[in-house]
Amino acid sequence: MSSIRRRTLGIVLLVFALSMLAIGLTSYRDAAHEVEELFDARLTQNARLLEGLIRAPLPEAQRDALLASLDSALQRAESGDSAIAGHRYEGKVAFQAWRGERLLLRSASAPSTPFTKRRDGYQDVRQNGHEWRVFALSAPDDDLRVLVGERGDVRSGLVTDIALRTLLPDLLGLPALAALLWWAIGWGLRPLSRMAAQIQERDPHNLQPLPDAPLPQELATIAGALNRLLGRLRELRTREKRFIADAAHELRTPLAVLDLHAQNALATQDPDDRREALTQLRDGMARATRLVGQLLTLARLDPEQEETPDQDTDLLHEVREALAELLPLATDQGQELHLEADEHLDWRLRTEPGALTILVQNLVGNAMHHSPPGGRIDVFLGREAGALTLRVDDQGPGIPEPQRRQVLARFHRAGPGAGAGLGLSIVDRLVQRHGGRLTLEEASGGGLSVRVWLPRPAALQAREEGG
Repeated sequence: MSSIRRRTLGIVLLVFALSMLAIGLTSYRDAAHEVEELFDARLTQNARLLEGLIRAPLPEAQRDALLASLDSALQRAESGDSAIAGHRYEGKVAFQAWRGERLLLRSASAPSTPFTKRRDGYQDVRQNGHEWRVFALSAPDDDLRVLVGERGDVRSGLVTDIALRTLLPDLLGLPALAALLWWAIGWGLRPLSRMAAQIQERDPHNLQPLPDAPLPQELATIAGALNRLLGRLRELRTREKRFIADAAHELRTPLAVLDLHAQNALATQDPDDRREALTQLRDGMARATRLVGQLLTLARLDPEQEETPDQDTDLLHEVREALAELLPLATDQGQELHLEADEHLDWRLRTEPGALTILVQNLVGNAMHHSPPGGRIDVFLGREAGALTLRVDDQGPGIPEPQRRQVLARFHRAGPGAGAGLGLSIVDRLVQRHGGRLTLEEASGGGLSVRVWLPRPAALQAREEGG
């Protein structure tokens, strides 16, 4: 499992290593440049000193004696006498003095042939298997030519040594830095560990907010999100408890009535009484089935349930399907179902699959439930700016205006024997989920008129206008 502590430490060390690498490369480049400049200046200085020494205004005999003395000293250095041993880099520095084709003087490490015969100035040459940096200087008034050189590995070795001396302390201190960072990151994550311990120790049924304690800004954001989640879970649990309690209360009476009808059917010996009891049992079963179906629909429409993706749905088609399913029941009750809609118009909406069918079935089913036998239920489809409208009129007793908002609440009955009070609550929930609007009015025939506005997406409107 990934660890924030390890990941943070790895990132910090990686950034540190990359920074040190960049610093090292920059230092190496700068040091190499400065060393080249310094050594080139020293070559020039040595060449001019040697030229001045050889060209000193001395009699010929004294100049020859001076050259002989210098040559003798150089020969002793070449002999390797430990008593006069010099620096270990002495063999990597060389010079030559030529007058024309005659070699006047050379160091022990210099070859007996000229380093170069090319122009004066700085040159890179290869001699005896080594790269040399050579400075050539010619006297302006005679044929004296002085060549001073240094092996290239002297310079590269010095540059490498400078870079190592710069980076080595940091590299050696890297383990100590890692240990300090490990401790510092752990100390910084301590509030997170305390919060994790508090959550782990909580009772699974405890949905109260986390204790209000000072927290770093990052953890305060997490704690706020957790508290909001716990709040939603508390609301969900409260709704579930209320739903279970209400459902149990609503089912208790129908089940008791069913049990009573069953006992009456078993107890009576009279065929007519038994038939009447069984008929009442059948009607009670139908009411209980409708109630259970409404309860399941209401649970499905809970806001916390995961919503399925919307799709194009034809409202006219869904209304026809719902009316076709309800027609046998309406015929059995002697009721008429009428639909009025323009078939040539576009009735598409963006809804969840099956949502419109549930909406229409509950609207029409509620109207059938409250209309008397032989009554008529009218369904109208219309269009307004940016919305489709659905209106259902019944011939029932209607609802007094002061009670019209109350009937949209769960399990609210408009009167004795008015059912479980779920139909309009389901419709209202569906309308809200689709961003629509629902109104209750008095129908022209004295019953209830329920009107629903369902907004159409702008894309569907534009597609219709363009087509």
